[in-house]
Amino acid sequence: MTPLLAAAPPAPETPPHTGGLLLLLDGTAGLLTVAALGIILLLVLIIKVRLQPFVALLAVSIAVGLSAGLSVTELFGTVQRSASVSMIESGMGGILGHVAIIIGLGTMLGAILEVSGGAEALSTRLLNLFGEKRAPLAMGLTGLIFGIPVFFDVGIFVLAPIVYAAAKRSGKSILLYCMPLLAGLSMTHAFLPPHPGPVAAAGLFKVDLGWVILMGIVVGIPAVLAAWAYAAWIGKRLFVPVPQDMLEAADEAKAAVAEERAARRAAARSTGGPANTAGTGEAAVAATTTPDDYAEEAVPLPTVFLIIGTPLLLILAATFSSIALDPSTFRSVVEFFGHPFVALTIALLMAYYLLGIRRGWSRKSLETVSTSSLKPVGNILLVVGAGGVFGAVLKGSGIADALADTFNDVGLPVIVLAYLISVVLRVAQGSATVAIVTTAGIVVPLVEGQDLSQAHLALIIMAISAGSIFASHVNDGGFWIVAKYFGISERDTLKSWTVLETVLSVAGFAMAAALSVFI
Repeated sequence: MTPLLAAAPPAPETPPHTGGLLLLLDGTAGLLTVAALGIILLLVLIIKVRLQPFVALLAVSIAVGLSAGLSVTELFGTVQRSASVSMIESGMGGILGHVAIIIGLGTMLGAILEVSGGAEALSTRLLNLFGEKRAPLAMGLTGLIFGIPVFFDVGIFVLAPIVYAAAKRSGKSILLYCMPLLAGLSMTHAFLPPHPGPVAAAGLFKVDLGWVILMGIVVGIPAVLAAWAYAAWIGKRLFVPVPQDMLEAADEAKAAVAEERAARRAAARSTGGPANTAGTGEAAVAATTTPDDYAEEAVPLPTVFLIIGTPLLLILAATFSSIALDPSTFRSVVEFFGHPFVALTIALLMAYYLLGIRRGWSRKSLETVSTSSLKPVGNILLVVGAGGVFGAVLKGSGIADALADTFNDVGLPVIVLAYLISVVLRVAQGSATVAIVTTAGIVVPLVEGQDLSQAHLALIIMAISAGSIFASHVNDGGFWIVAKYFGISERDTLKSWTVLETVLSVAGFAMAAALSVFI
């Protein structure tokens, strides 16, 4: 009997689970139908229903899992402790265990640099260095450097007044100054850690962050140069005056630090002792406060470069030590200090001391700035975590394997498919983070078993990131921030900002695709 059974033709492949829509459509067709309907439902919930992306991703993940035949126990586990593992919990925990710490540390580091005046010091020095004629280039470099540790929208809010001043002084179109700045901020936001998109993708693909940083620089620099060229072209052909109703952001963290610093200086002057308000009446302190007490010391430019560059160099050193060095104590030390968690913690502590304590900040001020900076991070982390859930459901239900087989039959390279999927999701629903985590969940199974190098996987991440910034338009919050903050009409924003993002996206993908041929 055994030889006869062995010689029998193999049974057709069936999905690992049965139920839901798979009761109506068997095999790969059913799985692909579930995947397509799931993505359509996600877009409808975000675009039409205006459901919060985290809730939409979680709801679609559950719907896709049930439709693909996953049981309730597989999705949620059981109330009692057992061997069953909740797919939702493992999907969210698996990605956030890596991403949450990096994003949290990076956010606090950016906040200290922002509130301390590091951005203003950087831009002012660059403007003085390059002069009036090259002010657009100075603004572009400011966005590129300061965009590494801060989020895109924060960079706009902090640096916009400098753009206003440069444009008003020259009398030229504000586009000539804001577009290079925006290109620099957007490039770092899309391609470089510790920003959420590349960090989340690195976690999903299990790629060392050092490779992501290296490929982000290699791909991002040519892309931003192309974007700067377009910015110079459109800035000379489309005149947009400086908005008269310049927005003044009420920064609570800056106000709190300034008030406390002024009170401490006034108290020190009135008592002749250390800058400490303890035992001094608030009314007495307020009466002796002068405008000079609110003045912040200028931040030395080398200090800004030191704080921003330290974690990048440490992470890169750890990445290449694993290639260039044999196992040894020295290599272990390099890898320890170059781990993203340790490197960012070191940079944050440096910022606390060099930009805070050494310049008169109290521990309370540091806590206030750090805590307030984490408030907007919750939404980002939840969206990233829900993306991890979506990827886990796709893999656990067998949909990922079906997609991998189908895409392999198409014949396009994975890096091209990754870019196209990311572009479609970006244009359809607007969020770059949603586009990245959703695309990564679809693409990760395509590369499993192909024995691709870390460098090649990092280039695929760059392609996904490039697609996530393609053609920013009216469904993207960044579109409206740019339009309203710089006083640009919707039509002119489409001509300038939307095209700028498209140039940045296409140039970045072209560079990543070209490098993938050799790496």
